[in-house]
Amino acid sequence: MTRQKPPKVSFRWWVDRQIAEARERGDFDDLPGTGKPLPKPTGNDAATDWVLREVKKGGHDTTALLPPSLALRREVQDLPGKLAAEQTERQVRELVEDLNERIRQAYLNHVSGPPLTVALVDVEEAVEDWRRSRAAS
Repeated sequence: MTRQKPPKVSFRWWVDRQIAEARERGDFDDLPGTGKPLPKPTGNDAATDWVLREVKKGGHDTTALLPPSLALRREVQDLPGKLAAEQTERQVRELVEDLNERIRQAYLNHVSGPPLTVALVDVEEAVEDWRRSRAAS
């Protein structure tokens, strides 16, 4: 008996599913500019550029547009800056432990999109880095 590979999930399918779910939740209801035409395309990525511009102009976090695997990677990259704003060691530990739990869940649930390649964050190392950054400032 030969094993069949599971079908590959395309990135476009994942994006289409996210849009459909957002539409069902009503996330697109009554948005500014509803009913107005999109700007004329100026290149291959004009629509993507327009969306990014509008999201940034609205002061929204563009991380929400990323697939889960890339969003987690971005969170790990941005973690030192986020931790620097925390006042207590307990808060630092909670943030890192929460991020690690979401990383574990992503590995367990086999998130769709690009492969998940992010490692867990060492809590003690993050706390020590936070202490050093506070002492230096």
